[in-house]
Amino acid sequence: QVLLVESGGGLVQAGGSLRLSCVASGSFVSINLMGWYRQAPGKQRELIASLTNIPTEGTTYYRPPVEGRFTISRDSAKNTWYLQMNSLKVEDTGVYYCNANVDTETYYALDYWGKGTLVTVSS
Repeated sequence: QVLLVESGGGLVQAGGSLRLSCVASGSFVSINLMGWYRQAPGKQRELIASLTNIPTEGTTYYRPPVEGRFTISRDSAKNTWYLQMNSLKVEDTGVYYCNANVDTETYYALDYWGKGTLVTVSS
C-alpha cells in the first residue's frame, strides 16, 4: 500500500505564490510518474503538471494555462514532490491532488492518489 499526503494549500491573493508538497510512503520499488491534478468547483479533475523518467529523466508536462507559472520538482531522497505556483490567478482555485504511478514488488504501474489540498485564490 502506498500513501500520498499533500500539504501547502491555503488562501492566497491573486498574484501570490504557494508551494504544494506531496509525500509518498509505504511499500514501493519505484515511482514512475508524479503528477498534480486540479479539480475546480463544478469541473472535472484535470492534469496540471507531471514529472516522469519517460522518455528521459526529468520529463515534465504542464497544462498550457499554468506553463511558465507553475513548476513541478522532486526530492527523490524524501519521496516528495512539489508544485511551486507563482502568479496565481482566481481560476487556479480548486482542490489539488497528487498522483503517483508506482511499481511495487508484485505489481507494475499502480496509480495512487492523495486526498487533496484546497487552494483558494482571491481577487
